[in-house]
Amino acid sequence: MDPGKGYYGGVEPGPHSPYSADDPLTSTVKQCDLNHELFLHACLLPSLCIVALLSFFERRQKIFSFEDRFPYLRGRFGVVVPLDFTGSLRNRWSYAFAVGAAAPQMISLFFGDIVPIKLPRWLITLVYLLAAFEVALANLPFFACLSTTHKEAGGVLGLLYTLAWLIVAVWKVRCIHALCDESDVIGNFMCYQWLMWWPYFLCLGFLLVRFGFMLVKEVHHRLKKSATQVEDDEVVQSHQYRYVQTLLKRPPIRSVEKSWFQRNLYDWDPYFKFPNRMIATTIISLIGLYLLISSEEILISLLSKWIYSLSQGYSALTEHLDYATYTWYITTALAALSSAAHVGHVLLCYRKHIKRLWAGKKSFLPEKYHTADSALSVAAFLRYPGCQIAFTLWGYMMVHLALFVFGMVFVYLVIIPIRKQGFFTWLIDMSIFLANFFIVFALLKLQVLLVRIFFLQDKLSPEDKQKPLALNNRKAFHNFNYYFFFYNVILGLGSCVLRLMSSVFVSLLLVSRINRTIMPKGFELLDKGYRTWIGMIMADHYHNNPVMVCFCHLLLKRTLERHAAISAYSRLNNASGSPLEVRVRARWRLLYTLLRNPQLILLRKRQKRNNNQEQLAVVWATMQVQQADTAAVVHSTDPSLLV
Repeated sequence: MDPGKGYYGGVEPGPHSPYSADDPLTSTVKQCDLNHELFLHACLLPSLCIVALLSFFERRQKIFSFEDRFPYLRGRFGVVVPLDFTGSLRNRWSYAFAVGAAAPQMISLFFGDIVPIKLPRWLITLVYLLAAFEVALANLPFFACLSTTHKEAGGVLGLLYTLAWLIVAVWKVRCIHALCDESDVIGNFMCYQWLMWWPYFLCLGFLLVRFGFMLVKEVHHRLKKSATQVEDDEVVQSHQYRYVQTLLKRPPIRSVEKSWFQRNLYDWDPYFKFPNRMIATTIISLIGLYLLISSEEILISLLSKWIYSLSQGYSALTEHLDYATYTWYITTALAALSSAAHVGHVLLCYRKHIKRLWAGKKSFLPEKYHTADSALSVAAFLRYPGCQIAFTLWGYMMVHLALFVFGMVFVYLVIIPIRKQGFFTWLIDMSIFLANFFIVFALLKLQVLLVRIFFLQDKLSPEDKQKPLALNNRKAFHNFNYYFFFYNVILGLGSCVLRLMSSVFVSLLLVSRINRTIMPKGFELLDKGYRTWIGMIMADHYHNNPVMVCFCHLLLKRTLERHAAISAYSRLNNASGSPLEVRVRARWRLLYTLLRNPQLILLRKRQKRNNNQEQLAVVWATMQVQQADTAAVVHSTDPSLLV
């Protein structure tokens, strides 16, 4: 956070400030700013401690030789994975609410309010990078405590960390409430701040309940002595396995009839689940939209009150202000509904595109993207959540401004003339104005109609839907084409303007939908958002294709079963205990085996340390072999022959 700005937009006493240095409101503002500025920095040390503790509980598969000196630390300090965006389906909604708890900081990053250090302007990108890392580290315990396999430690640490954040958030809200003063602009703004905090409280409350449930559930299992429970197979019990089963079955003769809701709104697919990445991106996009719209409406409400107070006695200005205010609120609702619908539609398009890729259909992709670039696809996989959130917010603002301009034009061309002149007078004037457009439209349709009737040959078969593409009455057609040639030049200018306006309108509507390109065919590379979408779904397809995942799972399961069957004949690899006990047990078994089978001494592969010892070992082994052979001969000889 920029120390010069503060959390409330830099409310500092100055020579022209309404607050003096001795004002209690000013001291409250300073106190709130100071605590919010330091809280994010103060969370870094507890976050590192929590991550280090969870890393201590994690076991590593690779163990180094120097760790034998520290038996209690052997295999400890594994890598803590906070969140799996590639294909994990566990705790999807918990992760989504954890991302929602980090939404205020992410929105602050979006507007550049978090500035950990001051650097020159040409290094501002590095400042934003450090700010992003700071926010990520401060929110890391939320995700690490959810993903850890040690539920007791994760539940306790996550509960305490979330409770600390919740207490600070409650204190901030009380601090903001103390600044509420309807007689002042800034104080009046503070009166509406609670509207922006309830999603944050909702996410923190959900995480608090989730961590408490994790802790209670694990304690319950401990009391039942079932702490070493085996988790369900993520593949066999999942939708991917059932999807592969449906591919191996014969398709039904009759398709199931769908309801109106399934046909027009949403059709639930039991063989598909959205990954953590998509759900978290959707949640934070909606929270970001809510925070942006709330801030926008609070500011517009206060601004309109201030302008109304200045325009008292000017009825004409008040009337225009009423039109602008009502238009703003209506367009806000339309833009919000449009943006929320686009967020949901992106999920539907993701499911549709992924299922097409599962089926091997790539016709909906540009031809140059049929073969994925590995590095670019993985990089797009990383960039997608940030791009989708930013495009959603920017798309809302652009659509809102465009709708507001269109609404004001509609007000001044339709609403005001009808109120002043009457509906029929306005209708007559509008009909005269639009008469030329109607005539142009009629001439365009007339050309199509005349061509269809007089200048195309008859149908080859009565069952054909349209006439063949073959000219008839060629001389008449050439005259028709000649006379309309000059008029169509004039129509081309109007068509160019309409094409430009329609392109701008469609592009504005599709700004937040990166699953569609706003560039024409052949120029898709210029659309960075669409390239990110294509790379993301290709990387997701290569890593989470159900057929590939199930095949790899069965292959791995068969390999593990084979290894288990082989290891059943030998217990050398199943020894448990401290490293010293394992070493002593292995050496004793080696000694026992060599005493019973001295001929194996000659076959051992050992490092040459002492030639004399090697020679003695060889002589001793040879003597043992000879004695063993002599004893075998004596044992096989008939006792009567010896007498």
